[in-house]
Amino acid sequence: MQKTLKLLVTFMFIGATAFAQTRQLTLKDAIIGRYGQYNPERLHQLTWVKNSKDTYSYVEKHKLIGKNIKGKEVEYTSTIQINNALRAAGQDTLKRFPKISWINPDEILFRNDNHFNLYQLNSQHITKTISIKPEGKFADFNAKAQKVAFTVDNNLWVADENGMTAITDDKNLGIVNGQHVHRREFGITKGTFWSPKGDLLAFYRKDETMVRDYPIVDFMTREAELKSVKYPMAGMKSHHVTLGIYDCKTQKTVFLKTGKPLDHYLTNIAWGPAEKYIYIAELNRDQDDMKLNQYDATTGDFVKTLYEETSKTYVEPLHPIVFSKTNPNHFYRWSRKDGYFHVYLYDTSGKILKQITKGPWEVTDILGFDPAEKYMYFVSTKESPIDRNIYKVQISNGKITRLDKADGTHQALLSDDGKYLLDTYQSKNVPRVTNLITNKGKVVSNLLAAANTLKDFKFGTNTIFTIKAADGKTDLYCRMILPADFDSTKKYPVILYVYGGPHAQLVRNTWHNNARFWQYYMAQKGYIAFTVDNRGSENRGAAFENVIHRHLGINETADQMKGIDYLKSLPYVDKNRIGVHGWSFGGFMTLNLMLRHPEVFKVGVAGGPVVDWKMYEVMYGERYMDTPQENPEGYKECNMLNHVSSLKGKLMLIHGAEDQTVVMQQSMKFLRECIKQQKQVDFFVYPTSEHNVHGIDRVHLMRKVSDYFLQNL
Repeated sequence: MQKTLKLLVTFMFIGATAFAQTRQLTLKDAIIGRYGQYNPERLHQLTWVKNSKDTYSYVEKHKLIGKNIKGKEVEYTSTIQINNALRAAGQDTLKRFPKISWINPDEILFRNDNHFNLYQLNSQHITKTISIKPEGKFADFNAKAQKVAFTVDNNLWVADENGMTAITDDKNLGIVNGQHVHRREFGITKGTFWSPKGDLLAFYRKDETMVRDYPIVDFMTREAELKSVKYPMAGMKSHHVTLGIYDCKTQKTVFLKTGKPLDHYLTNIAWGPAEKYIYIAELNRDQDDMKLNQYDATTGDFVKTLYEETSKTYVEPLHPIVFSKTNPNHFYRWSRKDGYFHVYLYDTSGKILKQITKGPWEVTDILGFDPAEKYMYFVSTKESPIDRNIYKVQISNGKITRLDKADGTHQALLSDDGKYLLDTYQSKNVPRVTNLITNKGKVVSNLLAAANTLKDFKFGTNTIFTIKAADGKTDLYCRMILPADFDSTKKYPVILYVYGGPHAQLVRNTWHNNARFWQYYMAQKGYIAFTVDNRGSENRGAAFENVIHRHLGINETADQMKGIDYLKSLPYVDKNRIGVHGWSFGGFMTLNLMLRHPEVFKVGVAGGPVVDWKMYEVMYGERYMDTPQENPEGYKECNMLNHVSSLKGKLMLIHGAEDQTVVMQQSMKFLRECIKQQKQVDFFVYPTSEHNVHGIDRVHLMRKVSDYFLQNL
């Protein structure tokens, strides 16, 4: 009897293990679970405690935990203690630990609704509250001045513990203050910029009264309502931007005299350390001439141009200059002037002192400097375009030392004293690891080794490899996922997932090679999932990207077809069953592939696609295509309406009705052309979605996409 029981237990264990290793992803697992229960563990809000040198903090189980480099742990506070302080202050309590910023080793800042609270850890009390209007947006807190800049509708305000002050009072809603401009291009993420001491506030003022209202319709009201937005299209009138400087002491504002033409771009705002000057990377509308200009912050007068950069294609400034903390007359500039993003040291006369990093690779992040500024710490693609590794460079001689030990995608936080880094990385088979390392690369301790949340699922082989681009010499990185029960003697259909445009890189050495879980889901259904990063995509240098200039979609499509040629060479690929799916620029690429190569692609799903670049916004569109007036042949060739006659396969377009990035007019024009040419095409609209579909609605979206391939490919 006992022997029988043991055998039964053994068989049950084997059966359970076999079941665990063959779990199948549901669509909800692939879409929602990717960012929920299957997202590998992380140290939440991991950061260095300000001015502590050797102590870092993170949030765990509603508690703020601190540890020093020797591993000594302290519990700073908890959600319960913060809620006690909030009750005492007459504020609503929190359901979870708030996002915090360190002010000093005994004080943190957190936001609760419209209240910014300074919280002392020793006493567990709120020591100061700065409140903004409940409808306030784009809040920007300055720790030194203990003030908050924020906007209400189109105007800018500043609040401190004594109350709120309106900085602007523009009645015309077409004039917008304190918000991001130029449609968030050129690295712009906000519209307010505090000076180092917090005495002055620089802010964008955007005049878009000359831009026509563009109709966006809200269909969910009793009667549909019009929500007009400003959407300047390529070759048409664009908004005018100026930069104001508000003096918190005098309560007066001056505007920089940035001159004409008024439709130029003011980007990469940086303050000088003494608050006397402010620096702007000014770009002409043609985006081929950038000047780094210096202005007097008191008078608004132009002082001088420190540097000018021109290009036959385009210049795209993305990063403000960073001033040296050891020499106020020196600054660091991050530029692609030699063809790759590298760091240069300048003085304030505009003289270049040295190029700090160099080589056929890109600096992707600057982590900081040691206090003496002997070394700069950074992340780059030096080892491989698909990896991100941590380095330090000796500024005096350019000697570079790699600090991490593992291949993969690293990100790091440098301590205030420059002696330690918090290194977090992922790679194909590493869900997430966080190590504390020294500035010489020695691992002091392992802080996290996340478990494999997908260990119970059975996936097919996921590999990264290279093929040659259409130019016959450039390596392109590809990712291919095979079905779990792959049999090389069988034939399998392929779904190509594509983006293909600038500022995106789909194939990377992160967990599961950066694959979308939806690709695993479709591989479960018997499809090969394939992706290639063509020329034009990110982190490969200027020449790799600029090949797309003035004829978007042409070279990108040629490179994607090299991927198709590779697939066709494989004996287990069904050449007659190839499909393609992409969104945004990827939707544009889906149309390119379906219409330029109808003999190859049987099924396509184009989400939020650009159809005609004349209908896309000014900043992005003119950077890569110039204006329709300057490049009529390029716009004609890249206009998908001119290729509808080639359509043969099954094609579905999907669009968000409230899309303000790629307006739904793009899809409507395409549908009308299909009707005129008697071409059958499918169409689906998400009535409340903008440029993408999020939340639980995304499960519906990907069910729609998946079923289209399952039914037609």
